[in-house]
Amino acid sequence: MDSIRRPRPEDAPAIHELLAAADTAVLGHADWTLDDVKADLADPGFDLDRDGVLRADSDGRLIAWAWACAKGRSDIVEVDVTVRPGREDVAGPLWGTVLDRARELGRERGHDAVTVDVGIHRADEGKRALAERHGLAPATSFHRLRIDHDGPLAPPATPPGVTLHTGESEQARREAHMLHQAAFSQHFGFAKVDYDTWYARREAHRATDWSQLTVARLDGRPAATVIGNDQFLPDEGCGYVALLAVLPEFRGRGLGRFLLRHAFAADAARGRKGTILHVDSNNTTPALDLYLSAGMRTVMVIDVWRARL
Repeated sequence: MDSIRRPRPEDAPAIHELLAAADTAVLGHADWTLDDVKADLADPGFDLDRDGVLRADSDGRLIAWAWACAKGRSDIVEVDVTVRPGREDVAGPLWGTVLDRARELGRERGHDAVTVDVGIHRADEGKRALAERHGLAPATSFHRLRIDHDGPLAPPATPPGVTLHTGESEQARREAHMLHQAAFSQHFGFAKVDYDTWYARREAHRATDWSQLTVARLDGRPAATVIGNDQFLPDEGCGYVALLAVLPEFRGRGLGRFLLRHAFAADAARGRKGTILHVDSNNTTPALDLYLSAGMRTVMVIDVWRARL
C-alpha cells in the first residue's frame, strides 16, 4: 500500500532520483541536480510541514513529489506535481492537494483569490493534459538559451562612465536587489521581496557565488546588474545568468549587451563550456532578441500554465 508523508531535508537524494526518472522519460535526460533539490527544500519560503507531499510505494520508493510555494506575500503560488513513469494514476489527487494548499497560502496572505503557476516542459504532453484538466491554461513561455565557448573571450570594453562592482560587497548586493525589484516589477510572475529574503534564498543554494554578481554604476548611480551562478555547472559544465536587469531610465545605452558579453567572457575565463540563461518570450523588453543576436540559441522551452483560483 502506498504511503503519504511530508518531506525532510534527507529526502533530497530520493526526490532527485524521482525527478530524474520523470525528466528522462520526457526529455531523455535529467534536468535537475541534487543541489537544486536541496536548495528547494532549504528555501526559507518553503514550509516542509505544510507545502510539500511525498508518496511512496509499499517498498518505500518514491512515486510522487508534489508541492506549492508562495512567492513572498504576493497572490502568486507556484506548484508542481511529479510522478514516476508508470504511476500516473496518483497524479490527479495530488494536483487537488497542491491546488488546495495554494488556496490556503493565498488566504494566509490576505488574498481573496490566488494565481497558480506551474512550469511544464513543452514535450511533457501528460503534464500539460493534467494542468488543463485542473483549469490551468498556457500563459507564457520561457526559453532556455545557450551559447558555447571554445576558449577564452576578450572582455567587452567598459562603456564611458561605467564602473563595475562585484557581490562580495554588501553594498553591491543591496544595489543588485534594488535593480532586480525595480527593473522586473512589470514582468510576468514578479513578486516583490525584501532584501533579507532575497539574500537568504540565494545563500540557501550551493550554486551561489557572489563574485559572479556584477553591478554596473553609470556616473556613480546603480544602473544595471548581471547575476551569475553555478547552477548548470555540475550537469552541463556551463555558467548560468540567473538575472540580467537594467533600470528603465538607463535602457537603450547598451548596458544589457555589455553585461551579457561580460558574463560570457567571465564564464569562458573560468573554463566553462558555455553560458545558459532563461528568458520570457513575452518579456516587456526585447530581451529574447538581444540574446539571440548575441549568438545564443534556444535549447529548451518551458511553458508556464496559469489559473486564477
